[in-house]
Amino acid sequence: MTSTTTAINATHLGCSITCKDIEASIRFYRDAIGFTVAQQMEREGKVVAAVVVAGTCQLVLNQDDGKLGWDRIKGQGIYLQINVAAASDVDATAERIKAAGGTLLSEPADRPWGVRMFQFNDLDGFKLGVSTPLVK
Repeated sequence: MTSTTTAINATHLGCSITCKDIEASIRFYRDAIGFTVAQQMEREGKVVAAVVVAGTCQLVLNQDDGKLGWDRIKGQGIYLQINVAAASDVDATAERIKAAGGTLLSEPADRPWGVRMFQFNDLDGFKLGVSTPLVK
């Protein structure tokens, strides 16, 4: 079925992910990737969630409670793409991640489909990419 009528007036798509160690994940997204912590939520004096932002990108990080098992594979079949303004931002982000001890799945490179990008896994195994369109 094909429809030319928009049924929803969405303004952006947000994402919420679970983390084994919320404090470590907050540091990784802040220090290694470059997000800002916009909000933290606590329960009984412990951080249980945080909202991290970069430009118009927003992620919610949640402390995993382990009810589904600590060894389960997370993020299979999903890939989070962070779009940045320039190729230099792609390269600088990759260097920050490596300097913070992170491992890239691929180094920054110009791809045949017209972007400069790299990929990495966060501390919980979620796959992310950072990219920007190549200037023609």
